[in-house]
Formats: sequence, structure tokens, C-alpha cells
Amino acid sequence: MAAALGLAGVLPLAAEEPGQRPPPMSPRVLLHQLTRDPDGDLSVLARAFVGKGGGNSLFYFPTHDPVETPATWGCKFDDVWFKSADGTRLHGWFLPTSAKVAKGTIVFSHGNTGAMGYHLGFVTWLLPEGFNVMMYDYRGFGGSSGKPERHGMIEDVHAAFDYIKTRKDLDPNRLISMGHSLGAAKSITALAERPVPGVRAVVSDAGFASYCDMADCVAGKVGTDIVTDDWSPKDWVAKIAPLPLLIIHGTEDEVVPLAEGKVLFASAAMPKTMFTVEGGHHGNSLWRNNGEYRAKTLEWLRDAMK
Repeated sequence: MAAALGLAGVLPLAAEEPGQRPPPMSPRVLLHQLTRDPDGDLSVLARAFVGKGGGNSLFYFPTHDPVETPATWGCKFDDVWFKSADGTRLHGWFLPTSAKVAKGTIVFSHGNTGAMGYHLGFVTWLLPEGFNVMMYDYRGFGGSSGKPERHGMIEDVHAAFDYIKTRKDLDPNRLISMGHSLGAAKSITALAERPVPGVRAVVSDAGFASYCDMADCVAGKVGTDIVTDDWSPKDWVAKIAPLPLLIIHGTEDEVVPLAEGKVLFASAAMPKTMFTVEGGHHGNSLWRNNGEYRAKTLEWLRDAMK
């Protein structure tokens, strides 16, 4: 069993010299080492318990407690409800721009943890810059009904765009898709599967290219053996062309490696742009260097919306 776990390369039997300890290993690296599974024993066991694809649900860590609302941040908002294609009831917030004139409306798809209240910091800076923001919870997150499921959540992206186009207080032909992490993956695939008239640009912040790649990053061979790669954005991103695509990724992203952003960029068709943020982590690339890349993103959006 020790061989199956790869323990020989993780827990030395003895220190090289008396009193020495091996350097500490991060929990993520340790987990990856433990699940390399060279003999396939762990994979067989994992698949017996959950089946191929049974690990797909492990991408989602929803909560149902709205820790904060836009009012906490001093923002006006409408509490909105709408339905996905299969009738699942979804919850969202519409935040109007605080500028005198709206330049467009951003539909924001958040990451895989918590609920939308946890992700307000990704969008509030856009409000004084002339953008309305629509954010929402996928099925099984926050106040939305249902359970998280890969393609169902892609349909939820479409439902958010369908809702926003019913509003009379915005221009339905000046829409932008912005997603962070899992939200970037979902929104890219959704727009490639079924283009949305009126969408003018797509922004991915710390998005990944492949579900299996991410499973490998976290749990090695065991992870890839219980996760499918269906609906991975690397297989769809080229189809969003000719919409302009912006990929933002930090060099120190500890959750989604920079390599994933590069694969996504390589898989995309023109027009495409990539901002590689030196020192950027998973959630702060747009805040590095006094907001240098927020300014660059606004400039890119201005050009994309012409």
C-alpha cells in the first residue's frame, strides 16, 4: 500500500543527518504526491466508490448564507429571480452603475466557493467606471434552487443573460461576459455553445482550460480517473470568435496554475489578449500594483466596445 500511495517519495524513513527534518511540504503538494498512484490501486478504489465522473461534484463548494449584500459595500441593487432552462429558480443581484451614463452591462459569473456575496469585491470597482453589473448564483449556490451540475450551470449562465436582456433600463446590445475561475470556464463554454446576441466581449480572470487538468493538479491520477473533461473550455473557447477575448492570470496563482491560462489562450482564436500579472495570486491579480491591470482591463473594454 505504501508503494501505491507513493510514500517513499513523501515521507523519508530517516533524516539524512541526526536532528535534521525534511523541508515542509505544502498540503497541496503532499496530496498530489500521495495520489500519484503508480500501481493504480487508489484509482480502482476511488472509481469503485464514486464511479467515473463521480468526482465532478468535487469542483463545487457552495454555501447558502449571504454573508454580504451590495448594500454592505454601499451599492444600490435590485434583488432578482429568474429561471434556468429546466425551471431551476435562480437568484441574482443587478447593480446599476454609479456613473451618469452606462457604458455597458457586465454579467459576472463567480468562482466555485460560497455564494455571490463572497465575490462582490470582483465587481464593485466597475460600478463607478460606467458599467452595470449582473451577478447571480448558480443552481445549488446561495439562494438558488437545485444542485450543482456541470452542464446545468452552463445553462444558468444563459439564464442570466436571458434575464438581463428583459430589462428596460439598459442597452441589450452592450453586454460583456466576465468570469472568475470556475465562472470563467462556465461562461466561455456557454457562449461558445450558444452565442448570445448583444455580447460584445468576454473576460476570463484566473480561468482554467480543463477539468481533468485541475483534477490532476489537486489529486494526480486518482483525480483524473474520477473526473470527466466534458464541457472543458479548451474545447470550446475558439468558437466564441469573433468576440474579443481577454484572459487575465497571475504568475503566482496557487489554485489555477498559470499554465492553465496559457493553454486556454493557445486554444482560443483571434482576437485575443492575455494579461500575465507578475506576482498575481488567484483572487488579486486586478488589485496588484495599485490596480495597474484594472486600468488595463478598462482600456481593453473601451476598445472592445467601440
